[in-house]
This record gives sequence, C-alpha cells and structure tokens, in this order.
Amino acid sequence: MSEAGASRSGGDAARARTAASLRKHGPPTGPRRARPQHRRWRRPAHRAARVGPRRPRRSRARASEPRRPSRRGLNRSPQARAAIALSPCPQTTDGVQCGTVDVPLDRSGAVPGTIPLHVEVLPASGLSRGTMFLIAGGPGQGSAGAYGLGSASAAQEMQTMFPGYTLVAFDNRGTGKSGLIDCPGLQTSTLTTIEQDAALARDCATIIGPGRRFYATRDHAEDLESVRVALGAGRIGLFGVSYGTKLALAYALAHPDAVERIVLDSVVAPAYPDPFERNVLREMPGTLTAFCAGGICRGATQNFAGDVVKLANRLEAHPVNGKVIAPNGKLRVLHMNGEELISLIIDADLSPGLAAEAPAAVHAALLGNARPLLRLYDLDLRTSVLSAEDLSFGLYAATNCADGSFPFAPDTPPAARPAILDATVGAFPPGSVGPFGNWAARIGTAYFCEQWPAPTGNTPLGPGPLPNVPVLAVNGGFDLRTPIANAIAVISAFPKGQLITVPGVGHSVSSADFSGCAADAIRRWILGTLPSFRAASCPRVPPVGKILGAFPGRPASASVKATLTAAARTLREAESTWLQIVLSS
Repeated sequence: MSEAGASRSGGDAARARTAASLRKHGPPTGPRRARPQHRRWRRPAHRAARVGPRRPRRSRARASEPRRPSRRGLNRSPQARAAIALSPCPQTTDGVQCGTVDVPLDRSGAVPGTIPLHVEVLPASGLSRGTMFLIAGGPGQGSAGAYGLGSASAAQEMQTMFPGYTLVAFDNRGTGKSGLIDCPGLQTSTLTTIEQDAALARDCATIIGPGRRFYATRDHAEDLESVRVALGAGRIGLFGVSYGTKLALAYALAHPDAVERIVLDSVVAPAYPDPFERNVLREMPGTLTAFCAGGICRGATQNFAGDVVKLANRLEAHPVNGKVIAPNGKLRVLHMNGEELISLIIDADLSPGLAAEAPAAVHAALLGNARPLLRLYDLDLRTSVLSAEDLSFGLYAATNCADGSFPFAPDTPPAARPAILDATVGAFPPGSVGPFGNWAARIGTAYFCEQWPAPTGNTPLGPGPLPNVPVLAVNGGFDLRTPIANAIAVISAFPKGQLITVPGVGHSVSSADFSGCAADAIRRWILGTLPSFRAASCPRVPPVGKILGAFPGRPASASVKATLTAAARTLREAESTWLQIVLSS
C-alpha cells in the first residue's frame, strides 16, 4: 500500500487465483443485474457530494506485533458445548464438514415453524487462531454456496486470506439450502418497469406468506448467533462482502461481546441502503471521474462522468428505443430511460467488459448513435439472470422490504404509499441526488417495496454499542454501489479501524482485485504484520479490459486504413464483450 509503506508484488499466482475464483464462483456479492439492484439497491450493494475517493493520509506508524495463535477457535467449555452434528460434506474437498442448525421462524414464538440452516465448516490446520464466519452479499446469496468451501481452489483462497482460522459459512434463511425462497416472476424478469417490479415484489410476498416478516437483517444476525452457539464457538471473526458487511455490523451491534475482529469488503453501513439511493447518486460522478484518471478514457470521451449525467437526464425526459440482435438471430426492441442507464453504469463495477465499453457507448449515444449502448444493455440483462439457488431475489425483496428506512410507517396501507413517496422526493433539497433529477430516486428500495404488504420497513437492528475490536475495511475506488464514502464513515466508528482503498477496482474488491493487493493486506492484517495506519491505498490497478476508443460513424465508404482501424476496434469490442460474459456473476 503506497500510502502506508506496505508493498505488494501482485504476481501471476495471485492473479491466477483471483481469476480462477471469479470464473468458478463469481464475486461473493449480492445481485448484479439492473433490476432490483439498481433499480433497487444494487440492485447490492452494494454518495454525498463527493469528488472522487478521499486521498488516504500518510502514516509512518510501525507495524503491530504479530499475534500469537490461540485456542479460541471452538470453545470447549461446558457453557458453550456444541449442539450441531457435523459430518463430511458429500462430494467436497477433504476436511469440509456439513451440518444443520434449526432456528425458529419467529423468535418471539407467536408464529410457529422452524428453518433448517445449512452450515459448512472447514477446520483450521494446526493450532487454531479462532473461528471466522464468511458472510456473502445480496441479500439473497447463501454464504455456504457462495464461498464454496468444498472446492479445493475456493478453500485454499479463503485459508490463504485467513491463515489459522476455522472457516464457517452457512446459507442464510431463505437462501441456498436453508429454506430457499423462490419467486419465479421476480427471479426471471428483466425488461420491467419500476411499477412492474413493485407488483412482482408484492406477488412474491404473497408466495412467501405471513412469514415474510421474519427475514430482516435482524433475523439473519440472530441466526448467525444460533450457529455460533451451536458450534460451541467463543468470540468470532466476521468477514462480510457487500450486504454481508451490513449483516456483520448488525451482528456486532446485537452481540458485541461475541466479536473478536471484523473484515469488511465493499462496505454497507448499518443504516443503508438509503431508500432513495441518494448516497450512490451523489457519489457516482466522482467515482466515474476517478475511474478515468490518467486519461485512460480519452479515446472515448473527455468527460465520462459528465456524459453519464447528461445522457441519463436526457433519457429520462426522452427515452430511446432501438433494435438489437438477440441470440436467436432475431431483432429485439429495447427501451432505455434514465433509470435503466444508471442501473447499467452501476453494473460496470462488477463487469470489466462493461466498464471497458461504457465510456464509448455513452458518448456515442449522446451524439445520436444509441446502438452500441443498447447492445451493451441487452448483454448486461442477459448475463444477469441468476437462479434462485445462486441468488434469491425473493429473499432480496423480503430483507430489503423489512429493513428499509422508508418515509411511511410500517403499517401504512400500500395504496397510501405512492403519495407519501412522491411528496418526500418532491421536498428533497437541491443536490440530494447529485446532478441527476429527482426522478433518479426511483432506483431505490422505497419504490421497489411500495406494494409490499404491511408491515413494511423500519425493522430495528441491535442496540449496540459496536465493539471496540480491530476492523479492516477494503473498498474499490471504482465501487459504484457501495462507494468508498461508506467505508470511510463506518471505519470512523471504530478506534481500531483501518481502511484500504484499491483504485481502479470495483465491487467485491478482495476477489476482483487481480493485483492481489487487497487479499494480501487482509492476510497480513490477520498475521499482525500490516503496518498500523488509519487509511492507505494500494497501487492503482489497470482495467482488465482496455477502454474502447470512440465508436466510428457509419460512412458509405472508407479508405483501407480506416477500414482496418475499424476492424481492429471491432475486435477490441469483441474482447470486452467476452470479458463481460466470462466474468459476469
């Protein structure tokens, strides 16, 4: 890390490990398609008038003393005797054990029923430093499925990052093998309006039934505590990615005495997502400007951030319709407005191919040629379709609609909510949504949950206070859905907090950083060899795909040189498209 004197030689091995993990598992984050997420929180992820990532301050502090291994992994005291039967997981790497912890649907006991939580444990080799819970994103990803400890490569990656720790991952209620919620309409829809999304969410609530009230982050945090107790673990470490960082912090608020340390990747503050995505919208221009630092976008545009803002506001007033060629060879008509453009741009922080093409495609659309942008949008939609097993959009809806800090009371009838939302947005002070019009607030969860049956929203988290434990946050400088400002705010609440920024890298930085700097920093922090600093930065990571130059016009004829140049640019575009498909989650 350049600011703190901590160096990293990336190396082919680190890049290969990260690339292999992405290809096999995808980043351990929440959903990435344009609909709920950023039409509705990162949908994940997932900004107050900010002009780019804050420069980390320099630090000359000495490295902390290496921490000695302890026997705190699994607490064997009579008070914490294990209550889960573990056995070798079928068809997995040797050593991984599986079990089930039954938890009540409603911990008050008013509503009967239980949920079986699928748990996977990879014991530490040798003397254990402790127990580390791995928490995936979404909400909607099952952590056991997302981290895949049964895969030799995934297990090695996590063991390298957390040396000496017993690793635990379980599928949250409503995900994976833990009472999966599957709402087909919500799961498979792509070309839907915000109103249609809200209706699909309402239909999903009907499918889930009255138990939908018990999928809030607070419930997930109590499930984590049940698994900890069932395993007989003492104080635990928490590693969360994207929404998993919110869940880790929620657990720390509810059970501060049970937390030993916390690692946060792509930080979501406990109070987020904002129901109108105001922080994301305010921070977007600065993040896009930082992405193009050093003139890497100059072949496509002189002002990527300005282009996005101008085009989004234009498209909201005058949407564009155009035809693209579908995989079956037939023409397909697409519609794009400002909300859909913002969703597409946000998805670029998880897709190197999309990030490589977006500056040129947006600029071309401003000049009147929307076809490259519509092709990009079509590909993003098609590569964003996920199974409920991979990421449950039903659980995504249930959790966000239970958590949201909406401007209406939980028992407000759905029919009365639109007027409240419109009045709230209409009263926004200037700059609340950055340089976008107030229409952009519609990408937030408030509109997605508008028709969710009462009670809706405002489920409180634990009372706190947060524990005074070591905390390390890592965040990508190109993270659009969970901007670096989130991490800065969260780390400020921890006296022992440290923040590492990785410029040029997007969301889920520990797996998306091909230089290996973020993962290496986490390992060194665990070992006690990372220098002591408040904030630091890794070297800037170049884009995986080279940023495309401007799309050419469509002349009737051209010289041989111009034709060959166009052919070369087309090949480069094909490379970006390949990256978008291969590295899509």
